[in-house]
Amino acid sequence: MHATDFSPASQKAFTTAIDIAGRSGGRLLLLHVVTPPAMALEDSFVTARTWQDMERAAVREAEGRLGRLVARARKAGVRAEAAVAEGVAYEQIVRTARRRRADLIVIGTHGRTGLGRIVLGSVAERVVGRASCPVLTVRGGGLR
Repeated sequence: MHATDFSPASQKAFTTAIDIAGRSGGRLLLLHVVTPPAMALEDSFVTARTWQDMERAAVREAEGRLGRLVARARKAGVRAEAAVAEGVAYEQIVRTARRRRADLIVIGTHGRTGLGRIVLGSVAERVVGRASCPVLTVRGGGLR
């Protein structure tokens, strides 16, 4: 399983996931977790309909981007499928990996250190600490 946030760090991990799936003859599940607008904008006020519209738009956007990644994986000869989950990223990644019985999670890291890591946290670190299967982290560079 490859968990992606569509960042440059995720792109490097995607390439690695394709390589592993191709060499092993395995299937590749591509997962994106949409953070509900209520979590991203918790101090803001918008109507319930606006929340729903924002959630639907985010899911549609993710599905489109995942579809393009699935096409790239299939072009490389890898059996691939996509899934979108909603919620806290690391929780949904771990939950989906367990539910789908993933053999391996491949996830990119942004390479943040110091205050950036403290403030933003590390999804990859939380996945590594909670996953029931091995996790391969692929450093993608990024902000320090």
